[in-house]
Amino acid sequence: MLKSEDSLSRSFLRKDIQVDLVVVGGGLSGTCCAITAARAGLKVVLVQDRPVLGGNSSSEVRLWVLGATSHMGNNNRWSREGGVIDEILVENMYRNKEGNAVIFDTVLLDKVVREPNITLLLNTTVIEVGKKNADTISSVRAYCSQNATEYSISAPLFCDASGDGVVGFLSGAAFRMGAESRDEFGEQFAPSAEYGELLGHSIYFYTKDIGKPVNFIPPSYALDDITKIPKYKKFSAKEQGCQLWWIEYGGRLDTVHDTENIKWELWKVVYGVWNYIKNSGNFPEAQNLTLEWVGTIPGKRESRRFEGDYILRQQDIVEQRAYTDAVAYGGWSIDLHPADGVFSEKPGCNQWHSKGIYQIPFRCYYSRNIKNLFLAGRIISVTHVAFGSTRVMGTSAYGGQAVGMAAALCVQKNILPNEVLRNGTIAELQQGLAAIGHYIPEISHVNSKDLIRAATIKASSEYILRELSESGITRNLDPAVAQLLPLQQGKVPDLSLHAEADVDTTLQVELFLSQRPGNFTPDVLLESRSIPLVPGRNCVQLSFKSIWMDSGYAFVVFRKNAAIRLHYSLQRVTGILSVFNHINEAVSNYGKQLPPPDIGVDAFEFWCPLRRPDGLNVAMKINPGLNCFQAVNIRNGIDRPVLQPNAWVADLSDASPRLEFTWREEVSIREIILKFDTDFDHPMETVLMGHPESVMPFCVRTFRLLDEHGNVLYQKNDNYQTVNRIILDKAIHTHKLVLEVNHPSQHIPASVFEIQCYA
Repeated sequence: MLKSEDSLSRSFLRKDIQVDLVVVGGGLSGTCCAITAARAGLKVVLVQDRPVLGGNSSSEVRLWVLGATSHMGNNNRWSREGGVIDEILVENMYRNKEGNAVIFDTVLLDKVVREPNITLLLNTTVIEVGKKNADTISSVRAYCSQNATEYSISAPLFCDASGDGVVGFLSGAAFRMGAESRDEFGEQFAPSAEYGELLGHSIYFYTKDIGKPVNFIPPSYALDDITKIPKYKKFSAKEQGCQLWWIEYGGRLDTVHDTENIKWELWKVVYGVWNYIKNSGNFPEAQNLTLEWVGTIPGKRESRRFEGDYILRQQDIVEQRAYTDAVAYGGWSIDLHPADGVFSEKPGCNQWHSKGIYQIPFRCYYSRNIKNLFLAGRIISVTHVAFGSTRVMGTSAYGGQAVGMAAALCVQKNILPNEVLRNGTIAELQQGLAAIGHYIPEISHVNSKDLIRAATIKASSEYILRELSESGITRNLDPAVAQLLPLQQGKVPDLSLHAEADVDTTLQVELFLSQRPGNFTPDVLLESRSIPLVPGRNCVQLSFKSIWMDSGYAFVVFRKNAAIRLHYSLQRVTGILSVFNHINEAVSNYGKQLPPPDIGVDAFEFWCPLRRPDGLNVAMKINPGLNCFQAVNIRNGIDRPVLQPNAWVADLSDASPRLEFTWREEVSIREIILKFDTDFDHPMETVLMGHPESVMPFCVRTFRLLDEHGNVLYQKNDNYQTVNRIILDKAIHTHKLVLEVNHPSQHIPASVFEIQCYA
């Protein structure tokens, strides 16, 4: 029996933990950081002050995960983030293509609890930081409200991914809050005082049709005058959840310490909005709708931003500046919101896109004055304007992965974060990230220990794109469409296609390239053709004079003409894509970006894909065929389409596609890494939005690995993941390794981005 004792002697249960890395914050940045570090061999504690992981992507907030892909609404092709966050998004697609936020919680928790090197502390809040000296953290003290336990967690390295920067703040790390002036960094998009210096919080809600009328009696605190919201006429009974992200408030307040007050104001708005929808009489279609869920904590956008050895700024994003210490990239628009949020007369957001993705240097991911503190998530070292782009969860998670790998190197080499730059370890960090599928623009994966680099490669076939065959499907040329084709040095191939015309008219065709290699913004016009068409079927022959000077993608643009129908193909091939000059208001894409002249961003056209099952390739014949799918691509160090498809693709007529790797001398192989095509152009939004498929159509589902004697080393029949890391029970000694794959479907040939082999 427990006996009461003197109350003055009582204390909470205390546990001391010693690890290699403490990650505070279990949003996507902290989660990806912890997983990456744990897989690299570190003992990690992940401290999360909520009952689930995911932060703004969790079931507590329910915002979808996005990054550089921007709802497929910008010109960043094949830009979905790789590595651990890609693994999570692909897993969620497989388990949860309908976008159930509760299921996404389980995906994240499953990924973490499968890692034996991670100790997960949920419902645990950091309340104190211990210091070894003025610029070094020694420990954090945290408290779990659910088990009344106090933790003292010590480590040589700490990562603050907490959103508000609790560890950075308590440790004395330099930070900023609010917007910088135009003059400080020369940022022309820096907001005025009228617009405001902080982005606010949002609370979302879900509705449900229960099949019979349901009444709603608002709580006493519901907003009673809907006209206080200038955009109240935009409310619709059909919208719910994150679609009303602009129910935002708090940008004029302290977004750290006033969060509870902000939450109450947002609750007032949400219940007032629902009262208006249910009881104003303006929405009879809402009769059977009930309020199924309202967020209990707000989704935070902005609070503290901490200072690293470099502060990313607007010019870095717009000009796509390159850095030798690049470890991540971004691609969301510079997306600022009026500080008055839902009560503002201004549009809910002000988005300006760059022409392509941009690098983020490692110097943004650690504190400049606390030596052993990494930064991850929305608190990294950026200006307020740059924060408008880097703050989104896909980009935040990507930076978290870079920090996790950097922490592993710091422990291995007994160095501090800023020493990763000074002793040349940055290249090792970049290569370690590239090995796990963490693509960094302009960085190729090169590992001298990879046995594939010395192998002779033989393919059973190599795809040559000679034709995207007609399927019988035609579409009106409205909007304009462009076919992306990967070209290599030499004359642009001749093209032929069929166009159906309703009347005598003219087909306008243009040949574009991107001024910057690796971009997918058609901003350099090479040639233009005006081709007269007669009613009915027309054979269109396109012969271009242009000489292609290097590898890169061409845009064959067919300008809008609703009197013309083009033929489309059911063939889909890795690295081949059609794009359209359509409108996507969700990301401020109105076909063309036309900024004011004084904000420092570019004007250009948007050319974006359509989501499957739409977005078919334009049917055409190509002469000579495009021979850019060779087997040698699997060791070029790039595991996604950039300047070329960067994949081995087998010919569709090849009944048994295979790659053979041979070595003159016998080699020892224990580890094999395979990277497949899970369509890096698909944004894979995690919640609310549904998706047409659970497995990406380009992904090889079935593959086998065999030795020189035909013995099966490994076989998988239900693959859906990008990266497959295979550790054999024991090393094999062989002169040959064979990879056999199956075509994903009758219209899609098998492809492989990369193979690595290690002893």
